[in-house]
Amino acid sequence: MNYLILLPTFAAFLLGAGVVYQSMDDIKKLNKYAVLSTILVSLTAAVTLVSMSGESVTLFHFNDLLKISFKIDGLSTVFGAMVSFLWPLAVIYATEYMKHEGKQRKFFTFYIMTFGVTLAIAFSANMLTLYLCYELLTFITLPLVMHTTDERSKYAGTKYLVYSVSGASLAFVGMMIVLAKGGSLDFAYGGLGTLGSDTTILLAYIMMFAGFGVKAAIFPLHGWLPGASVAPTTVTALLHAVAVVKAGVFAIMRATYYLFGTQVLAGTWAQDMVMSIAIITICFGSWMALRSKHFKRRLAYSTVSQLSYILLGVTIMTPAGFAGALSHMVFHALMKIVLFYTAGSVLYMNHKEYIRDIEGYGQKMPKTFFCFTVCSLALIGVPPLAGFFSKFSIATAAAALGDRMGFIGICALMFSALFTAMYLLQIVVLAYLPHKDFEYGKLIKVKEAPKSMTMPVVVITATMVVLSLFSKPLFTFFEVVAKGGF
Repeated sequence: MNYLILLPTFAAFLLGAGVVYQSMDDIKKLNKYAVLSTILVSLTAAVTLVSMSGESVTLFHFNDLLKISFKIDGLSTVFGAMVSFLWPLAVIYATEYMKHEGKQRKFFTFYIMTFGVTLAIAFSANMLTLYLCYELLTFITLPLVMHTTDERSKYAGTKYLVYSVSGASLAFVGMMIVLAKGGSLDFAYGGLGTLGSDTTILLAYIMMFAGFGVKAAIFPLHGWLPGASVAPTTVTALLHAVAVVKAGVFAIMRATYYLFGTQVLAGTWAQDMVMSIAIITICFGSWMALRSKHFKRRLAYSTVSQLSYILLGVTIMTPAGFAGALSHMVFHALMKIVLFYTAGSVLYMNHKEYIRDIEGYGQKMPKTFFCFTVCSLALIGVPPLAGFFSKFSIATAAAALGDRMGFIGICALMFSALFTAMYLLQIVVLAYLPHKDFEYGKLIKVKEAPKSMTMPVVVITATMVVLSLFSKPLFTFFEVVAKGGF
């Protein structure tokens, strides 16, 4: 057993707690501590992922069925690497943005600790461990959602808490059913296999899908996500692109491929049900995003839709579908965090929250809106950008099913792509091509965001473009992971 697997998580908690001892009188020193701490945790996680693949450790052993264990496999490597790359950049962005919000010491304490909890979810070796870390993620992110402590943030935080705890409780019941049927909670590719596809087992899967699906914002359990947009943009970007929603998706991946297994689920009414939920959510989220006039809320509903692209790939229940889901999980994180940071930069610099107010901003904030445009095109699925490859792989896997649900899934992807183009390109057109009578003079005070905010946006966009151009090795890796390798 190698306890060093836990080092990134423990480091994040210790360094996060250390923020409390930083003086608010010297914000530069506090910001420097937060950035260096996050980079240290990220590097520790990277070394752990590379050097300890296949290693495991048991922290507590209650009995043969219940234990707190951690292990690094292919899926945890994908999730852990994604989180470890984005978190330091998010903290760099936050050092400037949080000057606008205040309470930096409280914010960075929970922000860094959330990094540790997310890594613990990635490294969980069984469903009990993942469930406990998943619940901890809810409580550790709650102060971030309620950061401003006004009435709107308190309401959003309460809603987030009720939704998350209720969903986790449903997932817990599903876990207990698995144990009662003689199954194991340990993650092993292929899952239960020998238990068969009886109604009780399938019901347990549906409960876990719905329970973890709360954080993945499936319809109609998505209500907490748009409301959480009242939180600082650094938090909403974290919630909607990296940690919380992706933790829900990650848990569903684990349940589908590593706990129950496609041998048990594929071809059953349970598969049809979860595919239907994903398809409905894809269409619903796209439609609601198009209707929304608030910048961050539009992006929030976009997240609702895009997360179910990933879930559609998962619920196809083939290695090809799983590989497509993994690719979109990573690419969506890169694309969506840039879109949110653009909204945050507009709010920070000019206090504008609505899409109608950004006319002409493309000229005044060239770096920010260039990156926004590139990532918007990628999210729409324009080749040769990353979103095209991930969506195409999901559509191809759906077509390979050769049945009614696969065909409906492809139609949903096409419908959503059209709506995604409409709700994102509207913003791009407004920013670069204002109406003919528009007076640029009223934008005299509008300027580009500070370097500490534009640098993460440029770096993430450049990374997305590089991964787009050299996507073949990455997709090969995803295909190996999707077959239980690595």
